[in-house]
Amino acid sequence: MDVTPNTPLTDFPGVGEARAKKLERLGLKTAGDLLVWYPRDYEDRRKVYTVAEAPTEGRVCVQAMAAEHPRLSRIRKGLELVQVKAADHTGALHLTFFNQGYVERAIRAGEEYIFYGAVEIQGRRRSMVNPIFERAGKQSVTGCIMPVYRLTAGISNHLLASLTRLALPCAASLPETLPQSVRQEHQLAAVEFSVTNIHFPGDEKSLETARRRLSFEELFYLAVGLSLLKSRRDKGGAGLFIPSRPLEEFSALLPFTPTASQLQVMEEVAADMASGRPMNRLVQGDVGSGKTAVAACAGWLCAKGGYQTALMAPTEVLAEQHFKSLSQLLSPAGVRVGLLTGSMTASEKKRVRAALESGEIDFAVGTHALISEGVVFRRLALIVADEQHRFGVAQRAALAAKGGEGAAPHVLVMSATPIPRTLALIIYGDLDVSVIDQLPPGRTPISTYVVREDKRQRMYGFVRKQVSEGRQVYIICPAVEDNPDAALPGEESPALNLKAVKSYAESLQREVFPDLRLGILHGKLKPREKEAAMTAFVGGETQVLVATTVVEVGVDVPNASLIIIENADRFGLSQLHQLRGRVGRGEYPSHCVLITGTRSLEAMERLHTLASTTDGFKISEEDLKARGPGDFFGNRQHGLPQMKLADLAGDMRLLSEAQQAARTLLENDPRLTRPENHPVWERVRRLFADTPDIFN
Repeated sequence: MDVTPNTPLTDFPGVGEARAKKLERLGLKTAGDLLVWYPRDYEDRRKVYTVAEAPTEGRVCVQAMAAEHPRLSRIRKGLELVQVKAADHTGALHLTFFNQGYVERAIRAGEEYIFYGAVEIQGRRRSMVNPIFERAGKQSVTGCIMPVYRLTAGISNHLLASLTRLALPCAASLPETLPQSVRQEHQLAAVEFSVTNIHFPGDEKSLETARRRLSFEELFYLAVGLSLLKSRRDKGGAGLFIPSRPLEEFSALLPFTPTASQLQVMEEVAADMASGRPMNRLVQGDVGSGKTAVAACAGWLCAKGGYQTALMAPTEVLAEQHFKSLSQLLSPAGVRVGLLTGSMTASEKKRVRAALESGEIDFAVGTHALISEGVVFRRLALIVADEQHRFGVAQRAALAAKGGEGAAPHVLVMSATPIPRTLALIIYGDLDVSVIDQLPPGRTPISTYVVREDKRQRMYGFVRKQVSEGRQVYIICPAVEDNPDAALPGEESPALNLKAVKSYAESLQREVFPDLRLGILHGKLKPREKEAAMTAFVGGETQVLVATTVVEVGVDVPNASLIIIENADRFGLSQLHQLRGRVGRGEYPSHCVLITGTRSLEAMERLHTLASTTDGFKISEEDLKARGPGDFFGNRQHGLPQMKLADLAGDMRLLSEAQQAARTLLENDPRLTRPENHPVWERVRRLFADTPDIFN
């Protein structure tokens, strides 16, 4: 069979229409797709043992002869058993196969086989259940380092490995996209060797060489793409000049003393806006570190210079909260703050739009409504985007286009998802990075507990205690409505369904807290209903708010002292940390209870990590290890390409090598117009296909 990277998988033996559809679920349609479907792990099957020497830890290869013809027995309907005894000069191995009737014909008495599986010892008898096997001397899945792939229902690892082996010859026709100079300087293997050995490595050294080359390649293209993005921004012309003012003037407006870390970031922002070039700065800081004060300071500077600011928040609830807090803070200084959201009436929107166009509003706070058509600013100088991982490059660009006077507006991005600093410089390659790493004094520490289902009644008692002391409580659920089919993946019992806000709130009100005032908040409510639910909670009318993660970002209720997160194992660590930050905002001792019914040791370890620290940077590193950068950053919204192999958290040395190589390449050919660099340009363009505005 002559295979090219474009050969459809339906041309491969054993791949019919049904199997092709299952493979398509993994994004696999052609031979070329298989080559870049890298293994997630490997099994070392090279060492072959005798029956007596075979260890009982893990799965091992044993070479033995079938001492008899296999015996097939049907135990009951739907259960077949094949048993066969194999032996060598050291002893006998008893093999049992469940529901694998073909084994009766496949194993022949007197032939030598390699069996791969876990050896169990009962008394003096050694046995294996459902081992993989093949004839000695005709091996393809034993006696080697075997790839382990990510799978989907109906696709086995054996099938995927077999198909990949058939596709491997076309690795010879893959184009070499890394420039020769880069490969030589960084001692990187050729593409054919790397692709072959990432799937079927001859030994550990070959695997490491292949992994290094392919990881470097991913990081290199990411670095080139982000450098092009940054250079496009740097060449974006002059920025509006916003004169600096003494920060003491602004600090006097604040109801608290800013931390040294906050003051430093305010100074960086002020220097950027007075530099004559457009600011593009990311301010990242943990929950409650005071990022909003930095945005307020920047907006105050713009207003004093005669310019406007637009702050874009991901939800209406948060936009309204920013509007209230900024109005209280900046109105005494004569800064006029306005609000524009999608749920406002047509006449309200019209009035706000007119005020923006005439310059009567200095600081506009809103949602995506701010980038809608018909919104015109008189002198927009600063855009503040809250929660960067919810706003892609495209939304920032749409708002930036509303800046007038031929100069690009300044951009300030705030994120409460702490990311290791080196990593932030890569991920937000088009931004400068500031970190607020001090919490304001007086922030109440939050105690975190991981609780099993059997402690539920005790937890309800704790809710009552908090409410009786005048405090308020959040209860967070992962779902809005019940799904009768939604058993948790990997759990044995379909009864372990996700807690759903609607039905759970009803049963709590009816059976558990009939005397308490419960509220409900989720994404499917109309904007007015959401606002009413949040307003009632902020105002203390509601004692317990049952909600989805719409309360995750920024909402400030100082009286809330307890947050309970149901099915906590279903959330990422960073998201749990964000949710935990909803409490501890007042003077009262605060608590976060993580409820889980999971049987996964890994999931429990992650939850205990969260309970053991409130350091957002440490938590984000753990989250990054567990989930990978794509999931961590909400790849689709962010527009960042997905890493298939490179470990952004762990490969820091390789990352800096790749960045250096990208810098050197772009210094010599800034627009990648030389013929030898054309493959790099094409690859980067494809990689950033989800962010087309980068290369316009």
